[in-house]
Amino acid sequence: MMSKQSTLTAALATMLGATLGGLFLWRSIRTQKRKALKGPASAEPVQAQLEAKIIPLPEPPAPAPPQTQKLLRAQTLLEVPPVIVSSLEEWEALWPAFQKDLSVYPVLGLDCEWVKSMRVSVKGKASAVSLLQLATFSGRCMLVRLLTFRNAQLPLPKALAGVLSDPRVLKVGVGCYEDGKRLTHDHGLPLSCTVDLRYLALRQRQAVLNNGLSLKSLAADLLNVTLDKSLELRCSDWEADVLTQEQMIYAAHDAQISIALFLHLLGVNKEPRLPAEGETVFVQLASCCQGLVDVPFRGRYGGEGEEGERRRRSRKSTVDSPESGDQQVPDPRRNKRKPLGVGYSARKSPLYDNCFLHAPDGQPLCTCDKKKAKWYLEKGIGELVSEDPFIVRLLFEPSGRPDSQKDYYLTAKENLCVVCGKAESYIRKNIVPHEYRRHFPAEMKDHNSHDILLLCTSCHAASNVHDGILKQQLAEEHSAPQGCEEGIRLLEDADRRRVRSAARALLSASNGMPDSRKEELLSVIQSFFCSGQQEVTQEMLQNAAALETRIFNESYVPHGLKVVQAYAEHGLCGLMKLERCWRQHFLTSMHPRHLPPLWSINHNHDKYLRKYGEDLQIQLN
Repeated sequence: MMSKQSTLTAALATMLGATLGGLFLWRSIRTQKRKALKGPASAEPVQAQLEAKIIPLPEPPAPAPPQTQKLLRAQTLLEVPPVIVSSLEEWEALWPAFQKDLSVYPVLGLDCEWVKSMRVSVKGKASAVSLLQLATFSGRCMLVRLLTFRNAQLPLPKALAGVLSDPRVLKVGVGCYEDGKRLTHDHGLPLSCTVDLRYLALRQRQAVLNNGLSLKSLAADLLNVTLDKSLELRCSDWEADVLTQEQMIYAAHDAQISIALFLHLLGVNKEPRLPAEGETVFVQLASCCQGLVDVPFRGRYGGEGEEGERRRRSRKSTVDSPESGDQQVPDPRRNKRKPLGVGYSARKSPLYDNCFLHAPDGQPLCTCDKKKAKWYLEKGIGELVSEDPFIVRLLFEPSGRPDSQKDYYLTAKENLCVVCGKAESYIRKNIVPHEYRRHFPAEMKDHNSHDILLLCTSCHAASNVHDGILKQQLAEEHSAPQGCEEGIRLLEDADRRRVRSAARALLSASNGMPDSRKEELLSVIQSFFCSGQQEVTQEMLQNAAALETRIFNESYVPHGLKVVQAYAEHGLCGLMKLERCWRQHFLTSMHPRHLPPLWSINHNHDKYLRKYGEDLQIQLN
């Protein structure tokens, strides 16, 4: 027994010694790295951080200089408890800690809450902003009860007004520009230096946005964080004497996740960049937001500025659609009331069979479907080389060969939605809509399968929604109205309509009609059919009652043709520009993640220029 105890004691001592040694080694390495990064200029900020520890706040990790600051994960930020501010004393106690954080990263996550349901709002009037949420990069979050200050006739803290209007402190969120207008209107608090996160998200093309551009959607797609946006909390009583714990957490999370999204979208949390010599952290951050500061978001209604906001806020406010700065700019595929793609007829067979055609010398020419490959065999102008993959070698010299083996038409393609990757219920999508492509010259319509891609029914319908926006822009730019094509091609003839109305009136109500009125209507029909020299017969009345009132508009030009004509004025380069416009539109609006290899917005353009030259005489169809 003594021998076993000695062995056990020795083993434990060995393990303990190894653990302590590892910890000591890790701490030494960590200290050396810190010293290497800090440099002589960091002593003062570090001292300021140490002083910040005396602030009576729920203590997140003390801030360090921007060169060495380790940012917290989004989920960790949300765990920092918020603090209510209802008096000047509470503000004065909390503000110094916020100043310390802002000296490291001069950014505030910002959001507002107000009573959004008419059932709760006082006297049925639109409520003033009740709660202002401010959060720093460390997760510290103040919930400033603005109406409490007003009801107690207390002045708002000067430092609050100062930081909101400070042009050297960024305020970030979803709808923060609109929130600023409410703050100015309701409490005289001007807000400047705002950045709407939706603009930053749209600017980051590598960001995958599946659910839209609301704060909840951005948090889910970019940070994998789920926010509680239940209707019960959104429409709760933000003017209550005491806010519930759920309300406080809900409000704080909006501001905390806003700053987490901002730092994520700028890549600060992944690859922190040291400010250049003479460059401040604010300048570094603001340089990533050029053109986006204090710009109202052009969302669902396409407007901007005062007019855009007026139209957005003019919608009927209901309990089911509360007015909020966190408004949705939804992806059409997420509309549960009217699911997109319902009623579409999906393909019953794959589009790509990935069969290959080879030249007589064995050079690969292109891929094709199996039906076409077998046609060559049946006609005796090709021979089967392989069953899997299915390869047919032609017995004649083809009219053309690929310029290189890195050709789009030589690549095998998958039968799945190029946007979301769904492998069933897909249909073909014309990237350049047929109403434009049909009018292209023959030289640009050969081998255009590059612009036919597979989309699932939902993505196809969503893409059509986006296409409608670009079509409208082209219509306005080139005076090429769209809408109902028949309504433009066929015009309503007023004279024929008057004759038809007169005939129908005589057939249906002639017995009770005054003679003078009857004579008047008969003269209308008589002048149209027989120039006043023949009596109106019953057969003539029947023909007049069924008269076609629409006539062909001889000056009619279809929308697609008129747009193509406008681009064709600049020759081949103009038509290539239109092609490029639609391809880029598809990439920007749908963010496809499964495009075939070698798909390009400039497909075949170099080939056209080599083969035909820029001076090609354009003959439109």
